[in-house]
Amino acid sequence: MRLFIAEKPSLARAIADALPGPQTKRGNFIECGREDVVAWCAGHILELAEPEGYAPELKSWWLDQLPIAPTEWRLAVTAPDLLRTIRSLLPKASRVVHAGDPDREGQLLVDEVLEFLGYEGPVDRLLVSDLNLPAVRKALGEIQSNARYRGLYEAALARQRADWLFGINLTRLYTLLGRAGGYDGILSVGRVQTPLLGLIVRRDVEIEQFKPLPYYVVRASVRSAGGPFTCVWQAPEGLTRVLDRAGRLVSRAHAVQIQATVGGKSGSATSASRDKKSEPPPLPYSLAELQVDAGKRLGLGPKETLDICQSLYETHRLVTYPRSDCSYLPEGQHAQAIAVLAAIATNIPALVTAASRADRSLRSRAWNDKKITAHHAIIPTTVASSGRELSPAEKDVYELVARGYVAQFYPPFEYHETTLMIEIEGERFRASGRQTISGMAHPHRARSGTRQGGNR
Repeated sequence: MRLFIAEKPSLARAIADALPGPQTKRGNFIECGREDVVAWCAGHILELAEPEGYAPELKSWWLDQLPIAPTEWRLAVTAPDLLRTIRSLLPKASRVVHAGDPDREGQLLVDEVLEFLGYEGPVDRLLVSDLNLPAVRKALGEIQSNARYRGLYEAALARQRADWLFGINLTRLYTLLGRAGGYDGILSVGRVQTPLLGLIVRRDVEIEQFKPLPYYVVRASVRSAGGPFTCVWQAPEGLTRVLDRAGRLVSRAHAVQIQATVGGKSGSATSASRDKKSEPPPLPYSLAELQVDAGKRLGLGPKETLDICQSLYETHRLVTYPRSDCSYLPEGQHAQAIAVLAAIATNIPALVTAASRADRSLRSRAWNDKKITAHHAIIPTTVASSGRELSPAEKDVYELVARGYVAQFYPPFEYHETTLMIEIEGERFRASGRQTISGMAHPHRARSGTRQGGNR
């Protein structure tokens, strides 16, 4: 018997669907055909034991007990039913297939179960980054030896133990020192948590202490033989007394003086340039970028966006793995473009024209194996209909993901950028504009941040 151990139930179901049938579900595992059984975890079903798991006296917090540093690490069971199922299946297995997520934590959470249960038989590694049936079948044809990923397991183990040592000892130390100073509460310290909270607090203080100050932009409406246009005053070098650190004019009196000096006067062009520029399609979404865009365009919070993505991934199977920090795609996946674009056209009628006009021969910068991390960018799957009604928010998020994919099959936006410098009564003004050569701008992604301020 070949025993697959998946990271979570949704992955287990996807693997079972890709294996030869028939399927028979029995409790916490699925029998597939005559040779295969698929069981699952639910994320980490083991966790590092608390200090009192090593010695009962460590349940109380005392300074003279610190630092607490186990020499033999112990694990506590968090999902006994799932562990019991895997324990009962292992003696019947001729080999195990590790099907944790293809990242550091995914490697750890199945390896630690096998080690905890004392399994010493052969172990293979299945790397699934997409629950789409063709993708899972492809992964099943590329199973490798789990020994190749021993370093990934050890890296995750080191991270896990370092976090425990850091968090347990410093939380107890700071809390006990705080109590000695009169503070009644827990001062929680964590390797990631503490610096992140520090950044949040620092930013909150900056916002609280922020004092808005006006700045002024002097614009001139110019009439020329080629037609009217607008240009903006440029500060000369050395004029720092009326500028802020960002080079903006903060003196209303100086702005009024410029207005009085140049108003109604003639000027002349001192320089002109015309540059051909190109803007490639924005990369497909990583989770962080999708959360930012969903917040700006749909008014969704980060957690709400993640929950919707999880539903699109696990329940509807309309998008690939959502918890990805990568914006690139495997080069081999380019061949699925026909099926993915067809699915998009079916699922989002508003994108029928865009999907049908997409040039599938194009290969954007997104297709790059060298930049793939544990997971690739979030894109639609080839599923043309989940069979279940999507909520309005699910439709909106799916459409964002779909637009990001369709854009990869359109040429770069090419344009001429013209810059004109004009001098009027000794004051310099700058005008700029774009002239489209081919393609169209890609408005669905906002890559740069916004700046607070105002024009006066």
